[in-house]
Amino acid sequence: MNTQLALCSNKIVTPNEIRNGAILITEGKIVDVVSTNEIPSHFIIENIGELVASPGLVDSHVHINEPGRTDWEGFETATKSAAVGGITTLVDMPLNSSPVTTTREALQKKVEAAKGKIFVDCGFYAGVIPGNTNELQPLIDAGVLGVKAFLVHSGIDDFPNVTEQDLRRGILIIAKNNVPLLVHCELQQETENRKAETLSSSVSYQNYLYSHPRKWENDAIALMIQLSDEYKCKTHIVHLSSSDAIEMLSGAKRRTSLLTVETCPHYVYFSAEEIPDGATQYKCAPPIREKENKEQLWNALRNGIIDFIVSDHSPCPPEMKLLGEGHFIKAWGGIASLQLGLSIVWSEAQRRNFSLTHISQWMSERPAEFIGLGKSKGKIAKGYDADIVIWNPEKSFVVKKENIFHKHKLTPYEGRTLQGCVEKTFLRGQKVFEDGNIVSEPVGRIILRH
Repeated sequence: MNTQLALCSNKIVTPNEIRNGAILITEGKIVDVVSTNEIPSHFIIENIGELVASPGLVDSHVHINEPGRTDWEGFETATKSAAVGGITTLVDMPLNSSPVTTTREALQKKVEAAKGKIFVDCGFYAGVIPGNTNELQPLIDAGVLGVKAFLVHSGIDDFPNVTEQDLRRGILIIAKNNVPLLVHCELQQETENRKAETLSSSVSYQNYLYSHPRKWENDAIALMIQLSDEYKCKTHIVHLSSSDAIEMLSGAKRRTSLLTVETCPHYVYFSAEEIPDGATQYKCAPPIREKENKEQLWNALRNGIIDFIVSDHSPCPPEMKLLGEGHFIKAWGGIASLQLGLSIVWSEAQRRNFSLTHISQWMSERPAEFIGLGKSKGKIAKGYDADIVIWNPEKSFVVKKENIFHKHKLTPYEGRTLQGCVEKTFLRGQKVFEDGNIVSEPVGRIILRH
């Protein structure tokens, strides 16, 4: 695309300041950010006035489920939803597709499935499971952006959790290649497992919360800090839920730059006290915890202990949520929110006096750095991809099924009033979303690590 575009705004979120001016775009790259009187005469001007121009969001934790479980989501619907939400880059988890991405052959099937379907840029993770250590180097050589492990049952039997010994075998290869190891941190204890089984007939959310205690998370995080220190491996704690772990994470991060931490919109928006019994659309693992816990997560974001916020979009066919039965133990655990992340986070962040700059750091800059794209994605700066979201932080809207682009519309945010409305999304200078509609062909690119 050779169009030379000057995108003018009074609120451009750059790494150093929020300024007025024009973003100059040539061949999909930002060539400069200048005052409006410095726009070259041959540039096409698009003026967005008081709307905010932020770097496109980077969501490094998405379950797209294709191939094999495309009835759950799929590349087309997931990447359209991403574009509608201002996300310009996402990374697909190695589950819940079928086959799971634990071999190089499975990765190739996933790459082939994505071709010609993606409306934003998309990378991939590999998975480490018992017995696939010999697959890790071929997967890393093929370009995965990281390796994902579960320390507790993943929810599907073809992606079993690893033991500490499995991790020790795989971490040598992962550390040697300097890619991140992403870990679902819950260590299930046998005594607690038996307690959980006694609750299996319950529709009580408090009982479900009790069945996934903070201790599971805390113990798993302590183990991963130990292994990261021991093997000098980049280690990433996904979807932090337990605020009890913040102190040990803070101590570890003072010692090393190898440890990173994410949380998700649902952990900083919802509170356990407000979740009705039987409302399985709220089920996820680790679970949404209490209001006091939520405020501690916000403090950890403020203090830089949590590095960024990503969706953990984990959709399923609505019948798998068992809404009629309200059975928290048997229902699928996962929250669909890919399209809504910016609005969810901004709704809560602005109430706590966080700024537009914080949002860009948490949802663009730092996740881009995490996946190794910190020099091309996540900032409005010279030389970066012209991935830009145009949004109105003052505008609110009610989440309605008819406006959701996910394959399935079930989300715990339905009916909620959110603040911050995405108006347009540009991917490498090409407009892909505007005024409620996808306005381009699938122009996303597949991202492989080089």
